[in-house]
Amino acid sequence: MQYRPLGRTDLKVSLITLGTMTWGQQNTEAEAHSQLDLAVERGINLIDVAEMYPVPPKAETQGLSERYLGTWLKKSGMRERLLIATKCTGPARKPHNPRHIRGGINDLDRKGLTDALHGSLERLQLDHVDLYQLHWPDRSVNSFGQLSYQHVADEITVPIEETLKVLSEFVKAGKIRHIGLSNETSWGVAQFLRAAVQHGLERVVTIQNPYNLLNRSFEINLAEFAHREQVGLLAYSPLAFGMLSGKYLNGARPADGRLTLFERFVRYTNPQAERATAAYVGLARQHGLDPAQMALAYVNSRPFLSSNIIGATTLDQLRSNLDSLALTLSDEVIAGIDAIHKDQPNPAP
Repeated sequence: MQYRPLGRTDLKVSLITLGTMTWGQQNTEAEAHSQLDLAVERGINLIDVAEMYPVPPKAETQGLSERYLGTWLKKSGMRERLLIATKCTGPARKPHNPRHIRGGINDLDRKGLTDALHGSLERLQLDHVDLYQLHWPDRSVNSFGQLSYQHVADEITVPIEETLKVLSEFVKAGKIRHIGLSNETSWGVAQFLRAAVQHGLERVVTIQNPYNLLNRSFEINLAEFAHREQVGLLAYSPLAFGMLSGKYLNGARPADGRLTLFERFVRYTNPQAERATAAYVGLARQHGLDPAQMALAYVNSRPFLSSNIIGATTLDQLRSNLDSLALTLSDEVIAGIDAIHKDQPNPAP
């Protein structure tokens, strides 16, 4: 396993993070624990959960991913070896955002943040987490597949300074060690950094955004922030919900695939993404590579990356994904990836 700095902190995080959004929906508690056993055995030290998980979010399963991690931590005695990251659900401003969490009022103000953190700590059976992230901003932004920015006039939002002040108090109280963002824009990152300097508050250390061969939009502005300001990327959906494995090509829909099971996941299935996926899979096979491992190895190689969040529903998938760590892409493969990207840039933002 390779390790990289977590922002400007003295912590080192594994290049691969174990994602958990299938736990409680596609994975049982026992399966989640088996994944954790394998992850720790292979050197992973960062586990990423969220109060909203599993996905798709439902009232009857909400919080199970945190609960499964909590029961494993309690029985395994591994807490001191691991870094635990969780996320606070933001306000429901988009149709797919959940409206059942904490009574549907998820503003990132003092009450919302306090209720969310205490709920997560209870489910995790912990007195603190190492990284506490805002799952998405308390304002309307172009995220979750929306490419163009559409301003919402007179929108009522919680000021970033107010949110950061509360989070900084959590740090001082010892309930969280560091603060992270997710699904954030370059403007938002800049405002959090500005607020930290102007008001003497805690500095954000990471940003968890989508990044994969079908969606490299992070590179347009945010990669420079991540690199120059050391607000490292925690890349989610590195396989574009499994699309980049090639298993959904030509209309295939394996029975246990997320895109088969859940109709809401259409972000990576448009015709442009299908064509780009076929090209990437073809490139991998041309060079004798596993398509999924090639896609993961590309993400692993980016200098602005802190950690690559992989999820799996089976141990075989998890092992294969972890094996991407041993793969160094040749200049020829990188050139092929960039050629496909130039021909069809960001088909699934």
